[in-house]
Amino acid sequence: MIMTPGLRKFTLTVHVTSSVGTLGAVAGFLALAVAGLASEDSQMVRAAYPAMELTARYIVLPLVLASLLTGIVQSLGTPWGLFRHYWVLTKLLLNVLVTIVLLLQMDGISYVAGVAAETTLSSTDLLGLRRSIRTHATGGLLVLLVPVVLSLYKPRGMTRYRWRKQHERSTAAPQP
Repeated sequence: MIMTPGLRKFTLTVHVTSSVGTLGAVAGFLALAVAGLASEDSQMVRAAYPAMELTARYIVLPLVLASLLTGIVQSLGTPWGLFRHYWVLTKLLLNVLVTIVLLLQMDGISYVAGVAAETTLSSTDLLGLRRSIRTHATGGLLVLLVPVVLSLYKPRGMTRYRWRKQHERSTAAPQP
C-alpha cells in the first residue's frame, strides 16, 4: 500500500527527526560517559552517570524505537520497500542492532548510575563497566552515521527479492 503524499511527508519528517535526534542524544550521552570516566571532580562523576541513565532511558531509547518504527512504516508505504534495496535493508538491520545493543546495555548503565548516586566513584571503581559504556556509545554513534550516509546517497543495488519480483512481473506481462 502506497501512502498519500501528506502521510508520507509526515512519517518521513518523524523518521528523519527521530534518527537525527538519536545521533544528537548519543553524542550527548558519549560526552557524559567521557566526563564520567576522565574527570577528577567527584561531583562531576557522581552527576554524569545518573544523567546518562536518564538520557538513555528517556531520550535515546524512545528515539531509536521511533526511528525503527517510522523506518518500517516508510519502507512499507513507499516504492522503496523493505526488502527491495540493499541500502534500506542495511538501515533496518543497523537500527535493529543498535536497539538490541542499547537494551542490553541498559542494565549496566542503570547499575553504574545507582552506584554513582549512592557513593563516590574512585577512578578504578567499576572501571570495566564504565569503559564498556563509553565504548558502546562510541560504536553506537559510528554505527548510527551509516544509515545517514545510506539515506543521502541511496547506493544502487537491488536485493535478490527485488530482482525476482521484477523478473516475475516482466514475464507475467502479456506480450503484444
